[in-house]
This record gives sequence, C-alpha cells and structure tokens, in this order.
Amino acid sequence: MTWQGKLLHIHIAPAASYEMEELAQAQLVAGRGIVGDRYYLGTGTYSARPDVREVTLIEAEVLDAIAQGEPRIPGFKAKLAPEDHRRNITTRSVPLSHLVGKRFRVGETILRAARMNVPCKYIEELLGLPGLYEGLLNRSGLNCTIEVGGVIRPGDLILPIDE
Repeated sequence: MTWQGKLLHIHIAPAASYEMEELAQAQLVAGRGIVGDRYYLGTGTYSARPDVREVTLIEAEVLDAIAQGEPRIPGFKAKLAPEDHRRNITTRSVPLSHLVGKRFRVGETILRAARMNVPCKYIEELLGLPGLYEGLLNRSGLNCTIEVGGVIRPGDLILPIDE
C-alpha cells in the first residue's frame, strides 16, 4: 500500500471528560501512551480494562464529511473541531481502516494499529450533538499501541512501514 499522510493536530486530556488540550509536540512512550494523557496516567474511561488506546487517531476527512452531512443521517450535520472528537491525533490522507494489524511511522515514532475505535453515545452527551454516534459509526478512529516512542509534532509525515 502506497500512501503518505500528515499529522495535523495532537490533543490530550488529563482524565475522562476533561477538555482536550492541543499540543505543539508530544512525547510518546512505548507501552504507555502520550505523556500527560488520560490513558498514560491511567485516568481514562477505559483505563481499568486492558486495551490498546496508547494513542488514538482520526481522519480529518471524517470531520469534513460530518460537517457536510455525510453519510446522510436525516437532519444531522455537525462541525467538529479537532479537540471535540476525543482522539489524540488528527490525520490527513491516512487510510486508517486499512491499517489494522499494520505498523506505520508517525514522525520519529512507530505505531501498530490494533483495532478500529467504536464510538459511544457519551460523546453525544458531552458535546450536545444528538446523532453524532451514528455519524461516527465505522469511522470513529483507530486505536494503536506505541512500539517505538519519541516526539511527534503537527506537520510530521505519517508513512507506512513495508512488512
């Protein structure tokens, strides 16, 4: 698979339900997560259960589609800012659904895509956007583990690793 994507935004939150904070750079630690983030700190909603949420990604193209009302959910259209979707990294031109089980490079780090994220109704309540759950079905992002840690920054390339 040949593609090249870009990291647009990095966000973390210190605990579940806290506002997401945008970062100019982030330190990723293999086996832990993003320094300062709720899953690194063990204060995320799913922290008590073993999971693969060391870092989560979502495509900017999904946000664009929801802003335009796609898929066509009667009466649903929403503009989501990068801090609204609750994922750590917003990407552009990265085929997230095709990466499950694969490794890829983000800046100087290496991530392994574990599984697609499943949306929850909680985000609708948090943002006051009924219909958002359906808008995110099958495109709610990608949950990854960190194999090689390091620093990432907006503008970093995201590249496949040939395996």
